[in-house]
Amino acid sequence: MLVILPMPGNETMAKALAERLGAELAVLDWRRFPDLEAYVRIASDVRGKRVFIVCTLANPDPQMLTLVFAAAAARDCGAESVHLVAPYLAYMRQDKSFRPGEAVSATHFARMLSRHFDSLTTIDPHLHRIRDLEHIFTIPTRVGAVAPLLGAWIAENVTAPLIVGPDQESHQWVAEIARSARAPYVVARKERLGDEHVRIELPDLTPWSGRRPVLADDIVSSGRTMLQASRLLIAAGMAKPYCVAIHAVFSPGAFENLAQLTERVVTTDTIPHPSNAISVADTLAKSISY
Repeated sequence: MLVILPMPGNETMAKALAERLGAELAVLDWRRFPDLEAYVRIASDVRGKRVFIVCTLANPDPQMLTLVFAAAAARDCGAESVHLVAPYLAYMRQDKSFRPGEAVSATHFARMLSRHFDSLTTIDPHLHRIRDLEHIFTIPTRVGAVAPLLGAWIAENVTAPLIVGPDQESHQWVAEIARSARAPYVVARKERLGDEHVRIELPDLTPWSGRRPVLADDIVSSGRTMLQASRLLIAAGMAKPYCVAIHAVFSPGAFENLAQLTERVVTTDTIPHPSNAISVADTLAKSISY
């Protein structure tokens, strides 16, 4: 028997998964004491059942102890196994020590989650030098790929699209999205000048002058790269671009700035946000039931 248990803020996704999987939707009794310590209680019968805790890990630090306590409580209540469904998986950026003394947070975070869960299911993690999650996790991991969903949305909603990758790191996502959208694609070059500044160079866009640019990437956080790429596209005589991304991380003000400059900003619902227009529930459900 499968049980879907939502952490606070993940109720919509958990309900969608429970409906697709024919699973029981469990209840977490949760609150904070005056000193901000967390109170956690499993308010459903999970004895002998496989418990899948749904918790997207954007803004992970305030959530982690509560998540760990929920996993421990499920085991204390007799759960057969406890699994994590994290539509967005945090702490994958720092996958190498670039300066002496730096914590390789991707590895340490993976080890911590591996100690508390029996498996991990996620959507398109933001990986660079780590080729596969199995290299850093000691539990089974399942990754749902949703670039085809972005491509399908573009094909249905944008006339004559040109998929544009804002930097070289976006190439893998852009190529897959373009295949699904049956559209051409180009990739810009980015030079990082510091934490706050980047320089972007667009390729020759002359062959694509009649097409609508669609900036696409796996994650939008500060939005600086997307903003600069949008300005360059408009300066080059292209129409206002769409901005399509998998994970709506969005630092304060980033979405509003992008929305003013672009035709529309569209994301999946791996992180709840007003820009969500593409559901990953089916993809997650298939990964869980695999």
